[in-house]
Amino acid sequence: MGAKAKLLNAVKYIGSFLLVVGSIVFSFGFFGSGSGVLTAIGIGTVMGAVFIFLMGVFFVITEELLGKIDHREKMTN
Repeated sequence: MGAKAKLLNAVKYIGSFLLVVGSIVFSFGFFGSGSGVLTAIGIGTVMGAVFIFLMGVFFVITEELLGKIDHREKMTN
């Protein structure tokens, strides 16, 4: 398994774990206890999970594009 696939798997699992935890905290804060603090923590955790996932995908795409550009330069020389 390549480094890109390992990074994507790690980002996928970490992002989904944080998304589930954030959703549970948000649901408990919004519906269960009515606490604004728990609701805000849940929203922040969900936003953090999305941010981590998007940054991981961005890193993999950037690495892939740089590899293609490097490969093209080697082919032309």
